[in-house]
Amino acid sequence: MTLLQVMAADNAADVRVRTTDTAEIGAELSRHGIAFSRWEVLADATTADSDTLLAHYAPRIAELNTSGRYQHIDIARIHPDDANPDWPATAAGARTKFLDEHRHAEDEVRFFAAGRGCFYLHIDDAVLATVCEAGDLLSVPAGTLHWFDMGARPDFIAIRFFEEADGWVGDFTGDKISAGFPTLDELLA
Repeated sequence: MTLLQVMAADNAADVRVRTTDTAEIGAELSRHGIAFSRWEVLADATTADSDTLLAHYAPRIAELNTSGRYQHIDIARIHPDDANPDWPATAAGARTKFLDEHRHAEDEVRFFAAGRGCFYLHIDDAVLATVCEAGDLLSVPAGTLHWFDMGARPDFIAIRFFEEADGWVGDFTGDKISAGFPTLDELLA
């Protein structure tokens, strides 16, 4: 479920907004300069290879990238693999990589083709926990403080848009603010 929960930055228990209404989510995010929209979902996205996904979404990608700004467009995917004894460690490593507050030098643009993840946007005196699911497109402006949680059992496919090849590299603040907020799994419980 797509969800927005807005909390006070100094007190996660102070919930100011909690909604699953996509129109409300889009309006609230827009007030903070965050672009949010929905694209159609490819029914067999989880079994489609990256080339098939990129070909399917090519018209939408071209529409989003009319200026040619995004020079690097790729697919990030992670799925549970219980047959692989190393998977829990791999999943934990992937999850912890972006759990601390950071920012990027360019916009962070993601389309969720399958699964879900949560962007926590630290804007002024609030944290906007934005749970994105299949069909959600989120564009976070460069320099926005945030962190990302893919959950205890990561499972998603996202199309990523970059201006530079290293656009995904985070500039970590060292602030442990994320530890005081509910995880993706807790938000959805």
